[in-house]
Amino acid sequence: MEFPYSINVNGRLLTFERPLVMGIVNVTPDSFYSVSRVEEGNELLSRCRCMLAEGADIIDVGACSTRPGSEPVCEEEELRRLHAAFELLDAEFPDAVFSVDTFRARVARECVKEHSVAIINDVSGLDGDTAMLETVAELNVPYVLTHSKG
Repeated sequence: MEFPYSINVNGRLLTFERPLVMGIVNVTPDSFYSVSRVEEGNELLSRCRCMLAEGADIIDVGACSTRPGSEPVCEEEELRRLHAAFELLDAEFPDAVFSVDTFRARVARECVKEHSVAIINDVSGLDGDTAMLETVAELNVPYVLTHSKG
């Protein structure tokens, strides 16, 4: 059966014959949505295990708050948090589909190249990093382009 909408995620075809569910986890203490906040380690693994068991198709991982009025962490801290998270997630859930929530091209590149990240989720509307579009094209991964008001 052929589906009109699909994306390639790490060599597998993810089809949209039904709405897909994206679970959100943030390894940051100040995320906009407090329920999404998790500590690195067992809490992260437990939350993702629960989301996948409840039917999440994609797990989106963020490490830099973009809530209104927040001060973004530096790129190095965002990378430290994400590398630690994805090392655990890659080992525990090798077949899961992960996206990275970032507006930084370097962060996106490292997460895709060094981990099982298959999708880039950028809430900046391409205003966060002028290199993002070129990076997405180079990586040849699906890209979620959204916009934050304000």
